[in-house]
Amino acid sequence: MFWSKAYCHFAAAFILSLWFYVEAVPISVDKTEDTGLHYDRYLREVIDFLEKDQHFREKLHNTDMEDIKQGKLAKELDFVGHNVRTKLDELKRQEVNRLRMLIKAKQDVEGGNDINHQALLKQFEYMNHMNPHTFEVEDLDKLIKSATSDLENYDKERHEEFKRYEMMKEHERKEHLKNLDEEHRKEEQQHYEELKKKHADHPKINHPGSQDQLKEVWKEADGLDPNEFDPKTFFKLHDTNGDNYLDEQELEALFTKELEKMYSPNREEDDMTEMEEERLRMREHVMNEVDTNRDRLVSLEEFLVSTNKKEFVEPESWETLEQAPSYTDEDMKMFEEQLAQEESSINQKNAELHQQKEELERQQELLDSQKAKLQQMEQLP
Repeated sequence: MFWSKAYCHFAAAFILSLWFYVEAVPISVDKTEDTGLHYDRYLREVIDFLEKDQHFREKLHNTDMEDIKQGKLAKELDFVGHNVRTKLDELKRQEVNRLRMLIKAKQDVEGGNDINHQALLKQFEYMNHMNPHTFEVEDLDKLIKSATSDLENYDKERHEEFKRYEMMKEHERKEHLKNLDEEHRKEEQQHYEELKKKHADHPKINHPGSQDQLKEVWKEADGLDPNEFDPKTFFKLHDTNGDNYLDEQELEALFTKELEKMYSPNREEDDMTEMEEERLRMREHVMNEVDTNRDRLVSLEEFLVSTNKKEFVEPESWETLEQAPSYTDEDMKMFEEQLAQEESSINQKNAELHQQKEELERQQELLDSQKAKLQQMEQLP
């Protein structure tokens, strides 16, 4: 495989797959990785077949990232081999059939009366669904642009999901307290405060990407003398796929030692979902500081430049999640209002269903009564 950044979990997987083919050495792509997109399999298969066309690969050498984003590379689809085009047509037809099955399943679940088909199809803007039979230039253009946009928003969506998770956890805790008597409520609140205190009682957290943080990895994970720390050697050790870049997953692996100071799956006070949010925050911070060309990768040159900055040696203290809550009081208020509205809507729906059930039962009783009378009449001489 020649696609050095294909199938990555985060931003611009498809674009980076194309772009870094130009400079990266051939490596094997881990097929178990997932972009997180609902059309991940389709994206993977399209990439696999495009890379088999020699003309298409050669065009990559003369196409920069902006041109790819603007759709110039997509136009080269007209020149790929017939066998590749035939396979792409087949892949598209399979994907269209999958989408139709999804819409049909949604219709079955929701009754099929009020389904907004246009709204549903809008989710599938990574292809031209008006032409369900052949894979055209427009399909590749849509796939590139959709994957780029969707994956660049992936971190933002993860933050929003975590925010909702935290608010729901707090909401459920408060609801639980409401259902307790005064004595047990005080006990639960005291236990909660003790857990918070225990979680906050951890060793100092090094600033992500700082000299102290990397030296600790150098010592604890790599088993090397911290007094002999060498940035270039460190980079080579942690560029696990050998492509001369630290991608987002390789960066996140560097923070494991810091996270283990704060989180353990065996401690009641530690939440592993919060640990993953902390990992994401650390990675984003280092990317913002080091990734100067904003390609979501850290080159050796960018890494070495960052190690010569004052902030690398004398960083500010790192603000952890418990010091930087993911939501405000106003956010919580709006969230609970939304929950109340959803609960009211559900209750109303339940009441309507209950009425419908009673009406059906009444009608059934009436039918049974009429049936019994007819049977009696039939038995008369």
